[in-house]
Amino acid sequence: MVINLSQEHSLVSNWVAELRDTEIQKDRMRFRRNLERIGEIAAYEISKILPTRDIEVTTSLGTASATVLSEQPVLTTILRAGLPLHQGLLNYFDKADCAFVSAYRKHNTDGTFEIALEYYSSPDIENRILILSDPMLATGASLVKTVQYLREEGEPKNIHIVAAIACSVGIEHVQRHIPEAVIWCGTIDDELTAKGYIVPGLGDAGDLAFGPKIQN
Repeated sequence: MVINLSQEHSLVSNWVAELRDTEIQKDRMRFRRNLERIGEIAAYEISKILPTRDIEVTTSLGTASATVLSEQPVLTTILRAGLPLHQGLLNYFDKADCAFVSAYRKHNTDGTFEIALEYYSSPDIENRILILSDPMLATGASLVKTVQYLREEGEPKNIHIVAAIACSVGIEHVQRHIPEAVIWCGTIDDELTAKGYIVPGLGDAGDLAFGPKIQN
């Protein structure tokens, strides 16, 4: 299942437009905040389908009934670009456990690349709800490899993937390898370059959020 949040929220469409705008991109704080906002909307929408339980709350004047989450998800993000999107999810799922994975494209001299994983920190994800965030779902290779890596430590019962911009090619790749995953994205682009970048996309989300890096 794929949910394009821009089709349901005009605010998400507005924030995606600002993420793409090369003039607005010069303001790193605003770029990070827009990613964070998309994470917040995604968290709100995901919360609608998570399991709940009823409780009684004591007030100064009596008791009130309330519905709350019956369990907390595990929020997982791919460093470093995923941090603002992760923060948006964490703002709403503020009691969630968190996991962090370092995955990046290791470029070869012939122009190809492979996905390298160098760092992993996670709670037990066995039979947990896993929400994995990465701002750009391009080829889908990083997300698939990250989930495969996480599954070596435990099998989540549900998997949600959150991206600001997804490419239809990457969505198809994820669906082939993780068919049970629900994909939540700010918008969907159809074109992918030979080097695996989304067009029109927005550029390098990590560089725009935190500054340019030395190329690997």
